[in-house]
Amino acid sequence: MKPLQQIFVSSIIVATLLGGSSAWAFNTDALKSSEGQILSDISTLAGIGDFENRDGDAMQAAFRSPSSVLQLADGSLLIADTRNHVIRKVKDGQVSTFAGPEIAVLKNAQGFPTGGLLDGKASEAFFNEPTGLALDAKGNVFVADAGNHAIRKIDVNGIVTTVAGNGVPGNKDGKGSEATFNHPSDIAISADGTLYVADSLNHVIRKIAADGRVTTLSAPVSRVIQVRPGEASFAGEYHDGSLSTATFNEPSGLALDGKGNLYVSDTGNQRIRYVDFASGNVSTVAGSTPTVGASTIYGKNELYAAGDYADGEALKAKFDFPKGLSVTSEGGLLISDSLNHSVRYLLNGQVTTVTGTPQTGEADGVEQSAAFYNPSDVLVTTQGNVVVADASNNKIRKITPYQLPEIVSNDGQVKVVSGNKLISFDAQPEIQDGRTMVPVRAISETFGYKVTYAERAGKSIVQLSKGDLTVELTIGETGITRKQTGLPDLKIDTDVAPYVKQDRTYVPIRFFAEQIGLDVQWQAAVQTAILRVKTFAK
Repeated sequence: MKPLQQIFVSSIIVATLLGGSSAWAFNTDALKSSEGQILSDISTLAGIGDFENRDGDAMQAAFRSPSSVLQLADGSLLIADTRNHVIRKVKDGQVSTFAGPEIAVLKNAQGFPTGGLLDGKASEAFFNEPTGLALDAKGNVFVADAGNHAIRKIDVNGIVTTVAGNGVPGNKDGKGSEATFNHPSDIAISADGTLYVADSLNHVIRKIAADGRVTTLSAPVSRVIQVRPGEASFAGEYHDGSLSTATFNEPSGLALDGKGNLYVSDTGNQRIRYVDFASGNVSTVAGSTPTVGASTIYGKNELYAAGDYADGEALKAKFDFPKGLSVTSEGGLLISDSLNHSVRYLLNGQVTTVTGTPQTGEADGVEQSAAFYNPSDVLVTTQGNVVVADASNNKIRKITPYQLPEIVSNDGQVKVVSGNKLISFDAQPEIQDGRTMVPVRAISETFGYKVTYAERAGKSIVQLSKGDLTVELTIGETGITRKQTGLPDLKIDTDVAPYVKQDRTYVPIRFFAEQIGLDVQWQAAVQTAILRVKTFAK
């Protein structure tokens, strides 16, 4: 959903003007776990989660199925608030209405807002399920106004006009209002101002020239299925090859890369496609589905290919209704994998999961401990963060790459950080048999645990307690005992034993931290253990 101009601005110009760090390479510069997982913290940027329409403080504001995010040159964010039929703005911790009526004028029988088609001043214009957003080099905002089957423009003076389409669904080329679309879901803008449109329910990619003339770039579909007894419908298809003969199935996300070529989220085919304009060729760059029968990926009368979830080699990876896309400065592609409720990353022929799991949820936290519900768009900001339109949670989320405190360096000393703070010890942590050992009192107090000592059968016991949880370790013996009210004691094997040194009791930090629910990572380059709370309190 991010045009080439936006990518260039994000990577070069705006970063300089705003002091951002978008030259930060998402994968190359990231801290990673031992399994190669990019470390990140996921938080809520805006939205309380209510299915409502409310401006004001970002954390108390309310959206209805936000489906697209866009960053303006001043760093503010625009949100296509689809079911409120407006464009919202997030700036300095406040949410306001950027275009469309602040208070719903039209409502249905259930009391929910309904859209309309009206040009004019931004505050007086009407939209109908705006879904995709893009920005041109002059600062004009373009909107894929899906429910109006039109492409709209909000110019720098706040005037809304209809660029192409007329509010009636159809599939006709032509100029301006002569052209018709069917639920266009996204747009991307090239450096010369050409608009590319994912015309979802026509299953094609369209182009709008500077003079407003609309042409169709890909082939029309011919597959017909029975949607219900006695009723047939055209459905999407899957075919790579020359652009004029290639077919799609409900394409819904677009992003132009540094070469001016187009990535397409081919949603109904569960694939990411790539349009090379120089060669005039369409290829599949990520995603796979099993063949049904001899020559099709669809079951009988099925609208879509089967979705699934798998990381790995790009052409063996699996998606479930991938939607919004964003190109990174290192040439990778972030993908909002909507029905896998996760954000995926395509780079160097491999697909990995940045955050989320195939299970729905709304928890903030670290990597796969965070949860989403139908994320529909993703954006790399000039600050090097990633913003996600978490549609069914009615929230805007932020993925912040984890960074160590600046004070941490390769000084030859073993260090421990809690979140973004370096923990201070009165005795130096050390490595013992490949394990990081730390003075127990400092680490326990950092996380609010009380330390007590007991003698039992001639053995010295260290007890770390908080609430109804107690973790017991025995000096000189391996193993941990976890005691929690209402549950049987749980004994966990360890391969290193606590010991006393210079009147300090040293314990293995990983085993203790994991038992109290912390995420533990080790950065060998700076000899630092990273402890982070897995999920964040609301």
